[in-house]
Amino acid sequence: MPRAETKKVPLFDRVFKPEHIVLENGNSVDRPRSRMPLILICLIAVIIISLKMTGFDFNVIIRRAKELTVILGQIFRPNFGYFPNIVKPLIETVKMSIIGTIAGCAIGLPLSIFASSNINHNKPTMLVIRFILSVMRSVPTLIYASVLALVFGLGTFAGTLAITVFTVGIVAKMLYESIETIDMKPYEAMISFGASTLQAFWTACMPQILPTYIDDCLYCFELNIRASSILGYVGAGGLGVLIRERTGLRAYNDLGMVLLILFTVVLVIDLVNDHIRSKIM
Repeated sequence: MPRAETKKVPLFDRVFKPEHIVLENGNSVDRPRSRMPLILICLIAVIIISLKMTGFDFNVIIRRAKELTVILGQIFRPNFGYFPNIVKPLIETVKMSIIGTIAGCAIGLPLSIFASSNINHNKPTMLVIRFILSVMRSVPTLIYASVLALVFGLGTFAGTLAITVFTVGIVAKMLYESIETIDMKPYEAMISFGASTLQAFWTACMPQILPTYIDDCLYCFELNIRASSILGYVGAGGLGVLIRERTGLRAYNDLGMVLLILFTVVLVIDLVNDHIRSKIM
């Protein structure tokens, strides 16, 4: 085949004009135009439309930037004397997260089994379960809490239920994706010996997915600590009650103390979870 020779052209021509290639036999070939200009135009158009639709205004940011610095200045000077008022709501937040995570992970495990295509060969049932799980994880925890607070009353019980429902959707989704990647030969051998689906799964599949399952549970616990801290906005108890109250009263020094404690708790939980992951993975 003849060897192609490529002419050096300016950058502007390479981007906006077809690349002209001359072969040794005298023939020439034009490469298709670059799509980069069209992509840039579409991106700029989308940004402009988004700015218009959201009412984004740089002038407002410039004018109100001073107010932001004043509020942040108070938040970064936390009132340490407010700490005794944080202890009880903090304990409620942690308890909601622990109970909701444990319950959600326990319920999500069997659901993930029946949502796995390599375990559940009844496709309609599998699709229905996957659809339900998709709906469960699509709704924010705050929405669950607001609805459940109307049904079961204000307090941490509604917040715990909200965390449980959301955790089921997240854990089951991540877990059934992991189940679909495991080695199925041990499972098939157990089935051939007459074991039930759950017995075969527990014996042959659970050891393979156990580290992943624990990692998913720890990840959900981290998410739930953050989520439960704002459930008080809808009356579900926890630190959210204090955050709403202190924000409404413009007591930003007290709010800074609440956020500092929340940050510390989340940081400690992350460190503990990382230590546990290093031991099981």
